[in-house]
Amino acid sequence: MSALTDKLEARGIASLTDSELLALLLDDETAAGRLLDAFGGSLERIATTERARLRMVGGLGLRRAQLLHAAAEFGRRVAQTAAEATAVIDTSEDAARLMRPQLERLAYEECWAIYLTASNRVIERQRISQGGVQGTVVDHRLVVKRALELLATKLILVHNHPSGAAEPSPQDQRLTTRIAEAAALFDIRLLDHLIISREGDFSFHRAGLL
Repeated sequence: MSALTDKLEARGIASLTDSELLALLLDDETAAGRLLDAFGGSLERIATTERARLRMVGGLGLRRAQLLHAAAEFGRRVAQTAAEATAVIDTSEDAARLMRPQLERLAYEECWAIYLTASNRVIERQRISQGGVQGTVVDHRLVVKRALELLATKLILVHNHPSGAAEPSPQDQRLTTRIAEAAALFDIRLLDHLIISREGDFSFHRAGLL
């Protein structure tokens, strides 16, 4: 481990390989190698694996499994804080960057609305629905009601697909149409509906559907 800490001090944390980073966290190069092998070299799979299962891999144990989960959560919160510093949303990518830390690791669907001023400044982000693995029910009247309360002139819908595929379902398409039409009655514009998954994201606006 001395060579690893020397490298860290001389070249910085970003210079470490995935295996070296895990070895530093676990204080065990052999355990780090076994862990990476067990999860196909994917740090994301390690970070999103349930702690009960993680502790059993290669005799990792509870304490080190907890440490890995804490490190993953620390990174997620840093990413979320950085994303929330985005006060203005100009593109679909801005919206995805804002919401991805919140949604991409969930095992169930959540739908959020981002309410905006005329200059695309974020007024509020609100979770409007939470459901199961297969879907969630959104009341378009509540979405528009909140926009009116906030005097928002634009809004963006964002929800996740825990299955991994970001392609919209027929239900997603119907929801988009329903909310766009309801909002338009009050001169509120639905700018986009984003679907976020671990594999990527889908934008109704980018696809020419809004």
